[in-house]
Amino acid sequence: MDFKTTDLCDEFSDRLQIAEPIFGDYGGEVMFCGPIVTLKVFEDNSLVRAALEEPGEGRVLVVDGGGSMRCALLGDQLAELAEENDWAGVVVNGGIRDSAAIAEIGIGVKALGVHPLKSVKRGIGERDIPVRFAGVTFLPNHYLYADEDGLLVAEKPLL
Repeated sequence: MDFKTTDLCDEFSDRLQIAEPIFGDYGGEVMFCGPIVTLKVFEDNSLVRAALEEPGEGRVLVVDGGGSMRCALLGDQLAELAEENDWAGVVVNGGIRDSAAIAEIGIGVKALGVHPLKSVKRGIGERDIPVRFAGVTFLPNHYLYADEDGLLVAEKPLL
């Protein structure tokens, strides 16, 4: 699917939420889009793994990690799992690790930055709830569009 967030903004600005420019691009794909699946976790990526083990069907996993940069919520093994299971991308309000390896994996990954420490594994968090960060409310089954110029959310598909 080929699009530019700039063109989507020009055509659909009244129907979009536009994220603040706080994310770096880390995945092998910079342009990605799809229906949203949400997680709310804090320094625990157990639910991230559980979600990415499921068929992605072109969806985007949006992980609200509370903005914590004390550990990583996604690494190369989970990014490979996401690619294998057909996820379009992962957006992390927090950190990732194994960034050089993730850059070679064919999914989109946006995150606040990198941190070498892995997260704890307690299985604590929530799924499929509204999460808010970067000035945007991410709702399950809304649509996310991301490229090198930014990240947009729309209630319905734009393409």
